[in-house]
Amino acid sequence: MLNLDGKVAFVAGAGSVAEGWGNGRATAVLFARQGAKVFGTDFNEQALAGTSDIMAQEKHVNWTPCTADMTSSDQVKQAVDRCLERYGRIDILVNNVGGSMPGDPVSLSVEDWTTQMDRNLKTAFLGCKHVLPVMERQFAATGKGGAIVNISSIASMSFQVGGRVHVGYAASKAGLEAFGRATAIAYVKKGIRVNTVVVGMVHTPLVSHRLVKQLGGNAEDLVAKRNAMIPMGRMGDGFDIAHAVLFLASDEAGYITATKIVVDGGVTAAR
Repeated sequence: MLNLDGKVAFVAGAGSVAEGWGNGRATAVLFARQGAKVFGTDFNEQALAGTSDIMAQEKHVNWTPCTADMTSSDQVKQAVDRCLERYGRIDILVNNVGGSMPGDPVSLSVEDWTTQMDRNLKTAFLGCKHVLPVMERQFAATGKGGAIVNISSIASMSFQVGGRVHVGYAASKAGLEAFGRATAIAYVKKGIRVNTVVVGMVHTPLVSHRLVKQLGGNAEDLVAKRNAMIPMGRMGDGFDIAHAVLFLASDEAGYITATKIVVDGGVTAAR
């Protein structure tokens, strides 16, 4: 089940902002454990090095790190070319780059709005722009195209934590989901599936690295507050997200495209 032997996975955003398991790091490691050859990018060399350190401790994994800014078309193309030079194909693309900044249309600066659109939406556009032709050629040659999984957020469904407004984040993530559906239908006849994992509140290194700085207080109180918001009584973790990504990328999901899986512990349904 969910075996990725022989598949090549390009995971964008495979590092982590601090020690621990971010969604991208967990996905890259899980894919490698399932037999995939994993090519991982991150714009932060140190964040990517942390993933490499973990990969070095794993047994029988095939991992290639590549520092790249996924908001740059040239750097994305260079990364894709390097992946092809290393592995010869790309079967799976995971678009995991992103980030949030709070603000309403007045308080959010133009620069921060643009940054949100670039990180959360443009990165997926560029990943698809340069990987889709590879998958299309593979389908023409072998009958096997590929699978793309985009990482969105429950912010796309107007869920706001603690009353904070994130207009740029919400808009970009909603746009990402629409982008995924449109792309899926555009390539459905070419053996390429496109789906989305919609992420709820997850206890990753971002909680202590970014949210505590934004909100003040301490990490322990923030974690307890966020846990209390969730019907399951806890936040998820990076591997809760990674397992959903693994399923959508696997052959077992071969009849699934243009849809999304919400991984949020029931929080949006219980609003």
